[in-house]
Amino acid sequence: MNDRFQSIEEIVIESIFFLYKLKSCPELDFQHTKKEYTGDVTVILFPLSKKLKKPVEKIGKDIGNYVKNKLKGLIQFSIIKGFLNFIFENDYYIYLLKEMLNTNFYDLKYSSKRIMIEYSSPNTNKPLHLGHIRNSLIGASIAEILKMVGHKIIKIQIINDRGIHICKSMIAWKKFGKGETPDSVKIKGDHFVGKYYSLFDKIYRKETQELSKKNYIPIQHSIMNQARELLKKWESGDPIIRNTWKKMNQWVYNGFEETYKKLGITFDKIEYESDIYEIGKEIVKKGLKKGIFFQKKDRSIWIDLIEEGFDQKLLLRSDQTSVYITQDIGTAVERFKKYNIDQIIYIVGKEQDYHFQVLFNVLKRLGYIWVNKLLHLSYEMVYLPSGRMKSREGNVIDADSIILEMYSIAKKNFLKKFIKEHEQSAEIIGLGALKYHFLKIDPKKKIIFYPEKSIDFKGKTGTYIQYTYSRIRSLERNFFNLCSLLNYYWSNIKFDVDEKNMIKILKKYPLVLKKSAIDLNPSLIANYVYEVSKTFNHLYQKKKIIDPLNVIHSNIRMNIIHVTGNVLKSGMNLLGIKMLDRM
Repeated sequence: MNDRFQSIEEIVIESIFFLYKLKSCPELDFQHTKKEYTGDVTVILFPLSKKLKKPVEKIGKDIGNYVKNKLKGLIQFSIIKGFLNFIFENDYYIYLLKEMLNTNFYDLKYSSKRIMIEYSSPNTNKPLHLGHIRNSLIGASIAEILKMVGHKIIKIQIINDRGIHICKSMIAWKKFGKGETPDSVKIKGDHFVGKYYSLFDKIYRKETQELSKKNYIPIQHSIMNQARELLKKWESGDPIIRNTWKKMNQWVYNGFEETYKKLGITFDKIEYESDIYEIGKEIVKKGLKKGIFFQKKDRSIWIDLIEEGFDQKLLLRSDQTSVYITQDIGTAVERFKKYNIDQIIYIVGKEQDYHFQVLFNVLKRLGYIWVNKLLHLSYEMVYLPSGRMKSREGNVIDADSIILEMYSIAKKNFLKKFIKEHEQSAEIIGLGALKYHFLKIDPKKKIIFYPEKSIDFKGKTGTYIQYTYSRIRSLERNFFNLCSLLNYYWSNIKFDVDEKNMIKILKKYPLVLKKSAIDLNPSLIANYVYEVSKTFNHLYQKKKIIDPLNVIHSNIRMNIIHVTGNVLKSGMNLLGIKMLDRM
């Protein structure tokens, strides 16, 4: 009928633009038709009636006839009290299955923008933690989803490799490290540097407590002041300080690379704040000359955003060292100069909402017309059963520890079912459980992480979906061992209710993917593949999938199941989760 498969939902939306010449379509509510009515898909017409100021009966007939003609009579429709019910003929299910067996079903490209996605972007003073895992998995998954619908993606991270936070680790190592290195004490590089960052904080808090007891500490001996002096020397290019900085950062980079490899996280570009922060400083100084910013008596530079509903914001300190937002200003400007991009998506936690609102307002005040192409995708925090993770309270779980724990749980629960050389399968299960647990939840919702609960054959878990997929591939192997592949006698096939339900949910895949791309929400894919798995398992438990006495129908049923496996694999791959043919 068409070069590309169109769902009922897409054709309905197409009909609205064609029939009523609207510039935008109100969000429609598509539902499974209620059991007491005849139908398969229902469209609620009231929002359209309100917008068009036309009776629901007239709108329903217009849309129903358009869809019926487009699908050449393979569907019927009825209108009941503002609800447009589409009724699928048996031949429409045959058409759907044929389309799903065609590679065009997966031709989902509807747009082609050049989009840069910034994610992860850690500081080089401690190892990656659970929050970084959520950030990285969201970023990597959104990148794959946007690629799937036709966009050209640049995956980028900016390493925060300079600033006062980096100097804290450096000064602690210089004072107390006694020349030890990650190799000499056999500690992963990022964990090694993180140890000294924690040591700095411990010493600083002790000093603060002593000051509160009025035990005066000379300012030159304060560890915080020493870190600030170190930052000044770094920014002035002191060669000894720079060499120490390079050495310690490299230890961290080596550690990060190992963790990213375990998670399957990659980037197309990596930027370093140390290469860019001067650009931001120059932009701020030029903005001061133009009167966009103002300078206080201590020479610090600020912007007044009170009229926009914000406060005054520091852009350069009194000693002319930069702050976070200084670097972000320079980074945004350079990216639009260097790359031919249509959009930048920043994937950064909710606690930075205010920062990005200020950043976008600063860039707007500076006159950059592309500021409306910037988007902050905010996500909620990761919590432990005991509450929110806090570095100072020492209850932050680092990424390496949780990955190792997930592997251990998977090996304990599943390795006995494998021969020894299949131990890698346990790692795939463990990592799949971790990724699915993080991605099945809408980014705007909090996550409470329970490692043991995320690996289970029952419930909404990655393991359940992986097991469903391996069951499907096992059925296919058994079928082709027993039966020969026959030509399909489509005209003789009558689908039962369970087969129809399986086809109906599979046909939704392109629509779910498109909405996931528009909403930048991988959880829509994650929850969809779970529903596909659940629907298949219902079919599996009720039906005799392989019937040697009815090879023709078994052949057709196996094609439904084959498409199911393909959809599960495609959806899970978009989440960065590998599948196993055998479990």
